[in-house]
Amino acid sequence: MKKILLIISAVIVFVGLVAFMVYKQQSGYTKVLTGKVNRQDLATVVSGTGQIKPKTYVNLGATAMGRITHFYVKEGDKVTRGETVASIEHVQQEATVSGQQAAIAAANTDIASYVAAEKTAEANVEHAKADLEQKQLDWDRAQSLYKAGIMAKQDYDAKKAAYDTDVASVAQAVAQLNQAKANTDSARGHLHTQEATLRANLDMLSRTLAIAPFDGIVTNEPMREGETVVEGIQNTEGSTLMTLADMSVITAEVKVDETDIVNIQLGQPADITVDALPGKVYKGHVTLVGDQALLRSTGVATSQSTTGTEEAKDFKVVVTLDVPSDELRPGLSTTAKITTAKKANVLSLPIQALTMFTPPPPGGKDKVEAASTSPATAKPTPQQGVFVVQKDAHGKERAKFVPVTTGITGATDMEVLSGLQPGQEIVIGPYKTLRSLKDGALIKRDKALAAAPPMPGGNS
Repeated sequence: MKKILLIISAVIVFVGLVAFMVYKQQSGYTKVLTGKVNRQDLATVVSGTGQIKPKTYVNLGATAMGRITHFYVKEGDKVTRGETVASIEHVQQEATVSGQQAAIAAANTDIASYVAAEKTAEANVEHAKADLEQKQLDWDRAQSLYKAGIMAKQDYDAKKAAYDTDVASVAQAVAQLNQAKANTDSARGHLHTQEATLRANLDMLSRTLAIAPFDGIVTNEPMREGETVVEGIQNTEGSTLMTLADMSVITAEVKVDETDIVNIQLGQPADITVDALPGKVYKGHVTLVGDQALLRSTGVATSQSTTGTEEAKDFKVVVTLDVPSDELRPGLSTTAKITTAKKANVLSLPIQALTMFTPPPPGGKDKVEAASTSPATAKPTPQQGVFVVQKDAHGKERAKFVPVTTGITGATDMEVLSGLQPGQEIVIGPYKTLRSLKDGALIKRDKALAAAPPMPGGNS
């Protein structure tokens, strides 16, 4: 028994000694995660959320007051340009049109009678002119005979009176013809007035029919058959029959954070996803970038807000889909991912590896204290960079801070413009370790940390 206890004691001492040696070996080391600097394609993406909207839509309002007699379409139906989509009671308008059409028919009859009278007057003129021509010959012959002393004075005076009578008859017939023409022209003028009135009546009748102004889809019908609509300002209650949307050009109207709007330009490509259609991605491009900030809480433009509260702001961005889809409906929630920058085969590093490091001034701790107390001596400026894994003269791995300049930012990586080379191993985490890591510190890769996902985001 005593021997067994001695053996157990020896084992415990051995294990403790081994643990102590391991601890001594690892003391002074910082456990880190590492990664590689490599080349890849990078793209900067800005996201915005909003809803699907047609580029063109119209609230079809009532243009006449009355009871809705029929809806020919319902919400979700497709309509074509010129199609009748609804009707309002129009008994009075139809009666007015019918009465005016009857008046025009009567006016045409009057014109026909005046034209006939005009033809009769023209015939009377021709007849009177023929009689006058005969009387002219008789009068000329009578003058010759009378001068020769062959005709009696009584016969001579009779021929002259007959000629004068026919001259007056021609003048009377011409006057009657002119009067007939004037009556015809007056009747035609009245007809034009009647026709203008009919056009006005037909217009009033047409206002009782709602006509689709373009090909589209019915997105809203706030009224029901039997209800009364009134003429009024658009969007007022009781004046809108339905809303039509032209879905031949579909847009995604989204809001983008004010910090990202400066990077968005017209024509940039975008991927649009819709919550109601998971797994589908629609291609599009930016067609409008708003120039007014919108308050995130209310959506009201800052220029129209009466409060001076400082809060987060968004800007409106419109993305037009390259290929419209019949699956999309106005109002569907959507997300647009806009590519604001893209580069191929660039040197990159994980975003979480980037940190800000303040190098100590030359001279060590005394110089640091002097720099903090002397106003003439500027404090060291923090630098952006990464910790590169390097071996010292004894073969031990240390973290060496290297200043880095960066370019565009991708989803998880950032472009390296200077400071690093492809294949270099750098420290990428953990986040708290990077914030406190010293230049030249001994490091050791931690397999347990490597099994866990790194913290997203940068360390600026």
